[in-house]
Amino acid sequence: MSWLGGKGKSKEPVTPVSKSTGGGRMAQPAIESTIGANTHIKGDVQGDGGLRIDGVVEGTIEITGNLVITESAKVRAEIKANNVSIAGAVQGNVTANRVEVADTGRVWGDMNIKALMINEGAYLRGQTFMSQDLQPPKLEPPKPDTKSSNSLSMPQAGTVVDVTPEEKSGK
Repeated sequence: MSWLGGKGKSKEPVTPVSKSTGGGRMAQPAIESTIGANTHIKGDVQGDGGLRIDGVVEGTIEITGNLVITESAKVRAEIKANNVSIAGAVQGNVTANRVEVADTGRVWGDMNIKALMINEGAYLRGQTFMSQDLQPPKLEPPKPDTKSSNSLSMPQAGTVVDVTPEEKSGK
């Protein structure tokens, strides 16, 4: 299933969730250009709109819109796009806001992204870098409880302790 609106084998495309336009989903961006299944391109692909790839592309892809790589596509390129949906094979580094790798998607390369979704069955070999500067939580060691150690002295390990109750006088 492609959240970028590709016309691959998914039955109903899902649009990315963003700042609400009433229904919680943004309007689906149009795919303006298509590289057909019987097309093989070597070189640089640049554009200001969305692109769908059904064929083979070797080189670089740099677009300002969304990129849909369908199941039949084979891409060997450095990719820069707004959002990328991968259902085919990609060899090369990907720079994008969001990347979705479908269950049929295969990626060999590093990703520099803000958000990543990988469906079960997808293949990803490479490093993923997220541009947010989030720091992991700091873990502090537990502080010793000074009240309990001062009021009661605990016996050392291996010490025999008498636990029989004392008899009260006055009976």
